[in-house]
Amino acid sequence: MPTYIFRFFIIWYICGVIILSFDILPSWLEWANSVFLITAGLIGGIYFTQLYGWIRGTIFSLFVIIVSIYVEHLGVKSGFLFGNYSYGENFGLKIVDTPITIGFAWLLIIGCSHELARGITQQLSLVFQKLTFLFTGSLIAVTMDLILDPVAFKVQQYWIWDEPGIYYDIPFSNFFGWFVLSLFFHLLSLIVFNKEEACSKTWHGRMAFMYGAIIFMFSLLAVIGGVGGAALFVFILSIIWYGLYAWGNNYAKS
Repeated sequence: MPTYIFRFFIIWYICGVIILSFDILPSWLEWANSVFLITAGLIGGIYFTQLYGWIRGTIFSLFVIIVSIYVEHLGVKSGFLFGNYSYGENFGLKIVDTPITIGFAWLLIIGCSHELARGITQQLSLVFQKLTFLFTGSLIAVTMDLILDPVAFKVQQYWIWDEPGIYYDIPFSNFFGWFVLSLFFHLLSLIVFNKEEACSKTWHGRMAFMYGAIIFMFSLLAVIGGVGGAALFVFILSIIWYGLYAWGNNYAKS
């Protein structure tokens, strides 16, 4: 079943890239965005079940979904952590003014950043490894938001910022909030879910691929939507992350 979900995502992803690139998404197909995010989040959840076992992986995944939705709700209501913003009407079913899909999006982001940070830091000494993992994983999550937010705000208008910022009118508090929340989830994974199972190389590779797939899709939309600078910036950062990830894996093998 996990493999079938991944294959379904690939098909949905290819269709999504084509439809969004040519801006031919009809209004009656807006629900496709929700399916995309939920499926992507499920892949992140499967990754954690492969990493921690089905019970612990499922608990951790549900925790990420629930907590991220609640924190985003606080952000919408009071500007907590991220700044003042509001969600549009085309981002799926909402609970307390916050789309359910945002929880699945966070699960995917934590899964991708966890895998890349794991590969980058696996050859380090134990104590330094954990500290570097926390910092690196959080920075990778922020890297993803550096392309997600400009596209979601400037191009798709999935959410609207109520205060200005120097990076495509997005306040710095948003990126700081992403770093803090990502750090919290990664720290929890080390403290509570620190015993990893023998995760197959297939799922390590799939999560590394998911990072690139998301970056590619949103970078393409950024270029089409007139925010190509964000795409170039994140492309450079992603080359660095992938280079360090390949180095960490090759070093571990040797």
